[in-house]
Amino acid sequence: MQHALLGHMLASMAKAEETFNITSAPTALRADQSSRQKRYFISMMIRTLCFILTIILPSPYRWIALAGAMILPYIAVVVANAGRETFSPGVNMQNENPRALS
Repeated sequence: MQHALLGHMLASMAKAEETFNITSAPTALRADQSSRQKRYFISMMIRTLCFILTIILPSPYRWIALAGAMILPYIAVVVANAGRETFSPGVNMQNENPRALS
């Protein structure tokens, strides 16, 4: 009987303790910045390729490459800045039962 009572007490104590989920932690700032810099660098290399193709390609394709070279900086900045978001999807930021000092 004591074992059953002890088991029940341990189970109720485990339910009362607050647990934290570490899998919802964001990536490290250094890793996030590094990946954003890589995305921006790749976009600018594609832009440079578009400028080179503007010189090399014949007339109808030249204008497509030039348009790509002109539009790509805007896209590259938007993609590079789409990193570290303030809120993760599915994470509830409001604590329903805040702890009180007693």
